[in-house]
This record gives sequence, C-alpha cells and structure tokens, in this order.
Amino acid sequence: MEVTFEVSRSPEFRQIYAIGAIGGHSPYDFRISFYNDSPKAFLEGGKQLNMVERTMESEIILSPLAAKELADWLNNHIKEYENKFGEIKRPGKKPEPDRSSHLQGYM
Repeated sequence: MEVTFEVSRSPEFRQIYAIGAIGGHSPYDFRISFYNDSPKAFLEGGKQLNMVERTMESEIILSPLAAKELADWLNNHIKEYENKFGEIKRPGKKPEPDRSSHLQGYM
C-alpha cells in the first residue's frame, strides 16, 4: 500500500534562529528549549557589570522514539555537512595533536 503526504505550514508557523538549546527528559518525553543570548553591560555603583540576557524562543516536546529519530537525523546530517565542508569546530577548543608522525613526542 502506497501512502503519500501533503505537507503544509500552519498559519502560526515561524522560523526561529537559535544559538543554543537546553532541555531534559522524563520517562514520557524529551523537552528541548531553544534560546538566543544578548550581551548586556550596565553601571551599578560606578562599576560596570556584564551580563547575558537569555531569551527562550520556543520549546519542543518529543516522545522518546521521536527524540531518538531526531538524534539519528541530526547525526546523519552533521556527518554529511562535515564530509562536504569540513569538521565543525567548537570555539576555543584546542586542536588535537597530530599523532600520525613517527616522531611522536619530538614535535
């Protein structure tokens, strides 16, 4: 039996750019909240204070199966991206030393 899908966007659909995500899980579901950060600086008592304002943009709630499928989907797309464009590097992370040289320890 063949099944086709018709895909449409809800009137409430919106795209959100997020710089990070936080969340957790229970035995029943996984919750992921997406956020953006805005640096703020202000004076208090003649001293400059720095803070980051974190704005929660949206939250999704997934069944454990849907969360696992999302993780698999993301991992596959990350591998495809890195094969095409190179490794995605975290800022501030030091590169691993090259251990392929026979002169290991001397370089």
